[in-house]
Amino acid sequence: MPQAGPTSRLPARKDGRIIIHFDYDCFYASVFEAENPALKSLPLAVQQKQIIVTCNYEARRRGLYKLQLVKDAKLACPDVVIVLGEDLTRFRNASKALYTFLSRFSWNNKAERLGFDEVWMDVTDIVDYNIQLVNKNDLSHSFFNLSKDDPTIGFPFDASLVAGHVIPDTDDGLRHTVNAHDNLSLRLCIGSHLALYLRHALEEEQGYTSTVGISTSKLLSKLIGNVNKPKGQTTLLPPYGLKVDHDNNNNNVTAFLDPHEIGKIPNIGFKQAQKLREFVLGRPAKFHAGLIYGKTQESVTVRDVRLHPDMAPALLDKVLGGPGTPHGVGTRIWELVNGVDDTEVHQAKRVPSQISIEDSYIRLDTFEEATKELHMLSMSLIKRMHLDLLEDEDGADQHNAPVEQTGQTPPRRWLALPRTLRLSTRPRAAPAPDWTRSRAFNRISRSAPVPGFLFNLDESDEALADKLVHDAWLPLFRKIHPEKSGWNLSLVNVAVTNMTDTASDDKNASGRDIGKMFKMQDQILREWRVEDVSTTSNVAPTSPNHLAFVDGPHGVENECVHESSPNVLEGHNWEEDEDSAPVPGSTCETCGLTVPSFAMSAHRRYHLMGD
Repeated sequence: MPQAGPTSRLPARKDGRIIIHFDYDCFYASVFEAENPALKSLPLAVQQKQIIVTCNYEARRRGLYKLQLVKDAKLACPDVVIVLGEDLTRFRNASKALYTFLSRFSWNNKAERLGFDEVWMDVTDIVDYNIQLVNKNDLSHSFFNLSKDDPTIGFPFDASLVAGHVIPDTDDGLRHTVNAHDNLSLRLCIGSHLALYLRHALEEEQGYTSTVGISTSKLLSKLIGNVNKPKGQTTLLPPYGLKVDHDNNNNNVTAFLDPHEIGKIPNIGFKQAQKLREFVLGRPAKFHAGLIYGKTQESVTVRDVRLHPDMAPALLDKVLGGPGTPHGVGTRIWELVNGVDDTEVHQAKRVPSQISIEDSYIRLDTFEEATKELHMLSMSLIKRMHLDLLEDEDGADQHNAPVEQTGQTPPRRWLALPRTLRLSTRPRAAPAPDWTRSRAFNRISRSAPVPGFLFNLDESDEALADKLVHDAWLPLFRKIHPEKSGWNLSLVNVAVTNMTDTASDDKNASGRDIGKMFKMQDQILREWRVEDVSTTSNVAPTSPNHLAFVDGPHGVENECVHESSPNVLEGHNWEEDEDSAPVPGSTCETCGLTVPSFAMSAHRRYHLMGD
C-alpha cells in the first residue's frame, strides 16, 4: 500500500471562517427567462457561433448539453427554442445587479465575483456576531440578526438543524442535528441558515435561483455546492482534520475530495492536470478526439495523486516544474489535494481589475479579416468600459430632465482609468504530415499605453473604435505577427488593464473628488446660508446693526441675519462706486471687511463670540 507524504507539511487550516459560494442556476438561459417568463417552461438553449454554450434544465432533460453543435441540438430536441448570446451586455448587466444585491448583505464587504454566475461571500463576522446571541440550551428558537444596529431586522431559525443538504449524508435521511458544544458545527449551521435566507431572497426579489455550498474555504464551498444541483444547498460537516491516510477516518474533507478527477479541482490548471495524469499513469493520458477542451478518457483522482508513493511538495515541484513555473507550485498543489485553501475572499471592488474581450475562430488568416475582427472587439471593449468604469455625476437627475425629453445623456465621470492596452492572439499549430493538428493553448501578447482619446466621451463608439484599431491594435498586431500571411489564429483578445482609481467619495476610492465637493457646496451649506431679510415692518430695530437669530436645523439658533433700518428699506439704493473694481465675496456689515461668500457665516460667528 502506498504511503502518503508527511502531514507536517500541511499548514493549519483556517477552519474559523465561514464561506458561502453562490452559483446561479443556468445563468445565461435564466437571463432570457427573466426577460420573458414564458420561456421557463420551454427547452431553451443559448447559441454562440454554431455551438450551444448553455441550456436550461428542461432542455437538458430532453438530451441537450453544453458545447453541442446547433444542428445536433435540433435533431435531439426539434422544439428547442434557440436564442443568440453573442452580445454579452445583458448577461453582464444581470450579473452586476445580482452581485450588488448579494453584497448588500455583507458586513465586511468581502464578496468576490467569479465570472458572471458565481459569487463567494465571507460571512465569518456575521456568524461570529450571531453565535453569541443563540441560547445553546434552546437552539431551536433562535433569531438571526442581519443588522448590528437594529435587532429587529432578521429572521427566526432553528439552530439545532443544518439547513439544506449535508455531506456526509445522515444515515436516516433526516436533517443533521447540531451539537451545541461543537463550535465548528454550530458556526456552519448558522452559515447554512443565512445561505438559505439569501437564496430565497435572491429568487423572490430578483427572480434567479442558485445552488449554494457552505464550508470554511473557497475551494471546499465551491466543490460542495456542486453536489445538489439545481436549487440546492449543501454544507460540508466536520471533522475537518488534516490526517492523511487510506481510510480517511475523522476527516470529511479528504473523504469528499478523493473521488474528484484531478482536473476538476479549482486552481489546478489544464496543463498541470495533464502532467499529474501522465505522472500517475506513467504515460500520456488518452483524450477524446475532436473535443475543444480536451476531455480525458482516463480518470486520475485526487486520491490517486495524494496517495501516490513518496508524494510530497518536493516531488510535485519536479513533476510540475518547468520554465515559467511559479515558485512553490508543489506546495500549493499539495495543499489543494488535501483540501487546504487559505486564500481570502477579496473585498468587493467598485471597478474591475481589467476588462477583457475575446472571440474564437475556426480560421482567421488574413490581415483584412483580422482588422475587421479587431474593430468589432474594440466596439465591445469600449461599450464595456463605459458600462463598468463610468458613473453619472451626482445631482444629474435633479438638474437635468430625462434623456427621452432632452435627447441628452446625463453628465458622466470615470471611476477609474486603465493605463495599459493588451493584445493577445492564439495561433494554430501547423498541421503534421498526416494532416493532424495538435491542440494549441499558448497565447502571444503585447502591451502599450492607453491612448488619451479613448476617454473622450464626446466621440461616438464607432469613431473611437476606428482610432483604436489603427493607432494601437494594428501596430501591436504587426509586432506579434510581422509576416503578412502564413498564420492562422484561433483566438484574439483585447484588454485594458492597470486600473487607476479616480478621486471619489466612495470609501474605497484613493482620494476625494474636489470638483464634486465644490459643486455640492451650495446644497450642503444651504441650511447655514446667511441671507438679508427684507421687511416692511414699522418696528425699528433695537440698533442699526441688530442681529436676529433664526432657528436652524434641530431647533438650534444658528443663522445670523442682519436687518436693515427702515430708511434703507424705503428707498435708499446702495450702488457700487464706478471707479472701484468689483471684489469677489461679500462685505461684512459689522467691520466692513470683504470676505469670500463661503466664509461669511463663520466670519459673522466670530463677531458674535466677542473677545
